Amino acid sequence: MNEGEKKVVNKMMAIYCRANHKHVTGLCEECTVLKNYAMKRLENCPFGEKKPTCGSCTVHCYKNDMRLKIKEVMRFSGPRMLFWHPIDAVRHFYKEYRRDRFSSVAEKSFWK
Repeated sequence: MNEGEKKVVNKMMAIYCRANHKHVTGLCEECTVLKNYAMKRLENCPFGEKKPTCGSCTVHCYKNDMRLKIKEVMRFSGPRMLFWHPIDAVRHFYKEYRRDRFSSVAEKSFWK
């Protein structure tokens, strides 16, 4: 479930840890804990495969402190994904674009 999201989170965590904690291989202990927490949250996501990206999700399934940490990771790693993993980054942005476009079309048709 949510294999695409898991793949993106793993790659973002690796970029963040490599740059900020100077870990060449693998993740440091702090990043490993955050990654495991994120994977657990993705497994239990009520949206399943139709899950939106975390930035546009209506349900906040992370605890406050973990949400702040994962936001920091995503803000740091998001732009860098274009250089390290461009295909995954484009897929992620396209998914967000498609979701926003679909929701705006649904709202317009609802009000007509």
